[in-house]
Amino acid sequence: MNVPRIDAMPSFVAADEAALADRFLSAGHVILPVEDIVGLKRLRRTAAGLAARHLGLDPSLADDLLLDQVHRHVTVDKLNALRLHVIEGLNALAWLRPLYFGLARQALGALVGNELVMQRRLNLSIQMPDDASSLLPVHADVWDGDSPFEVVAWLPLVDCHDTKSMFLLPPDKGAAIEAEFGRFQGKSEQDIFAAIEPDLEWLDVPFGHVLLFSQNLMHGNVVNRETETRWSMNCRFKSLFSPYAGKRLGEFFAPITIRPATRLGMSYRFPEGLHE
Repeated sequence: MNVPRIDAMPSFVAADEAALADRFLSAGHVILPVEDIVGLKRLRRTAAGLAARHLGLDPSLADDLLLDQVHRHVTVDKLNALRLHVIEGLNALAWLRPLYFGLARQALGALVGNELVMQRRLNLSIQMPDDASSLLPVHADVWDGDSPFEVVAWLPLVDCHDTKSMFLLPPDKGAAIEAEFGRFQGKSEQDIFAAIEPDLEWLDVPFGHVLLFSQNLMHGNVVNRETETRWSMNCRFKSLFSPYAGKRLGEFFAPITIRPATRLGMSYRFPEGLHE
């Protein structure tokens, strides 16, 4: 029997999706324009309004100006209270998660699948200039209870670049480091960072774009040395039927796109006595 070679078999993936997949697999991430710019502006306007009310500022201030310059209105010791107020207010909105998903719906379908689960509560990061209290040292989420099948949708609410953004270690460089990871036994995140710093990719993600990346890659941030504050949100997505790790379905994740055939299959029960 002649078995066709895999590379000779017909492709079932559209050319544009295949190109996107190749980019993602090669770099471990893609940066794309959001698929709903009106929705993104609504999200930023809502976040800015929540921040303005919490700080007693004029809510008519331009959204981008208020967020970029919020460090002029709040001290480091009160920053977490502001962050919690804004993210609690956003997570209370019924439209938040559908809107967030809609910002990258087609790309997530191409990269992750069309039957998805989504993180139940979205996260928010605020990193003011020269603030060392909001750091996320180098890490890979999969090392600490996340499934290797997850993809993070990282969304800036302001222009993010250089130290106002985040860094990723590309897949090939990460594989080389992990192959000899035992040499870091007993050492700190700073030691790991020093070893990988020359190979890090600092991501330029302007407002109006979304970053999709594999949380299997080493990533993190450093002290923001720019003159503006970083505001970014993040949320994890994975295929409904891919393996879970510490973050479980129904606890951390909730289904968002279960297809009809799956619903029928999950609810089907064989008639009593059929196999007697």
